[in-house]
Formats: sequence, C-alpha cells, structure tokens
Amino acid sequence: MASAAFRNPITGTYRSLQRMAHEKPVIFYSLVIGFTGPVMVLTVPTIRKKYFGWKPAEKVPTTYPLPDRPRRPVTAYADA
Repeated sequence: MASAAFRNPITGTYRSLQRMAHEKPVIFYSLVIGFTGPVMVLTVPTIRKKYFGWKPAEKVPTTYPLPDRPRRPVTAYADA
C-alpha cells in the first residue's frame, strides 16, 4: 500500500511542514527565512526603484583631483 506522501507530494510536504512548525519551530522558521532570501533579492531592488525613487549613489573617486593652478613652494617649517 502506497503512503499518502507518495500519492500526493504537495499534501505530504504541507503536512510535514505543518508538523515541523509545531515540533521544531526553530528549524521551520529557519527554512522560511532561507527561502525568502532569494525571492527578496529579485523583488526588492525593483520595488525600491519603482515606488521609492531610489537611485544608486555616486561612484567614489579613484584619484585625487588636482587643482588648476601652479604649485606654490612650501615656506613653512624647516624647508627654507
């Protein structure tokens, strides 16, 4: 005789998750949070851009900007 989980895998999975939620809630909620992570990676950036007007930050400069003037010699300290 075949078991109920073999005949209908969706019902068997739901019942096993329901049982795990009662008997081992830490493992159950760890799985729930673990499965929502990849979903949020795909959905959150589009929601931020569309509804909240998020724009990426300016890129950090990789070089120091040089001034548009001639260099003045240093006259302070013991340089003179």
